[in-house]
Amino acid sequence: MNDIWWSLPLTVLVFLAARRLAASVRISVCNPLLIAVAVIIPLLLLLQMPYTRYFQGSAWLNQLLQPAVVALALPLYEQMHQIRARWKSIISICFIGSLTAMISGTAIALWLGATPQIAATLLPKSVTTPIAMAVSATLGGIPAISAVCVLIAGVLGAVFGHMLLNLLRIRSKSARGLAIGSASHALGTARAAEVDYQEGAFSSLALVLCGIITSLLAPFIFPLLLKLCG
Repeated sequence: MNDIWWSLPLTVLVFLAARRLAASVRISVCNPLLIAVAVIIPLLLLLQMPYTRYFQGSAWLNQLLQPAVVALALPLYEQMHQIRARWKSIISICFIGSLTAMISGTAIALWLGATPQIAATLLPKSVTTPIAMAVSATLGGIPAISAVCVLIAGVLGAVFGHMLLNLLRIRSKSARGLAIGSASHALGTARAAEVDYQEGAFSSLALVLCGIITSLLAPFIFPLLLKLCG
């Protein structure tokens, strides 16, 4: 029996059901992606189905990741008039956010005794998956693990990001969007867009800018961190 064909409809149906559940309960912890993962993983274990075989049936969904990221340019374009008026502060915020994301995780990992390979794997955790994997490979990290780190950072930002911003009483939509996009890339941006369209636009802007900044600075930041924390 071919056990590949049903992996695609299973993935789509579980995610749609998770979205409906999240929309009905309106609790940030009930993130659709998180719910879908919590359902599919036990199901695969129960069926004793290897992930590689499951992935074969739904691989094209993974290929849609890059077009989905590009599609985030639409809300960005619609907010261009505000971006032109604040471009200096936006670039400064994204620059600081990128540096903080790279330095914090990598420095903590090195201080805890991580190898340079693991530290390089963690460094690009706050940018979107294609960029993170490329940066990780360039620095000598493990791209597959970097992708997992990106997923974890994105889910944490999507689930707890707005709770933290509300706790800090940050009300500016542009500030909230830039913070979410800088820390939790596409997953956080998707959540920001659900909460508020303008937040989603600024989050997508931060996603793009932080990806560029990380790609340019990572080869210089990483050796410096190795010297300081090694």
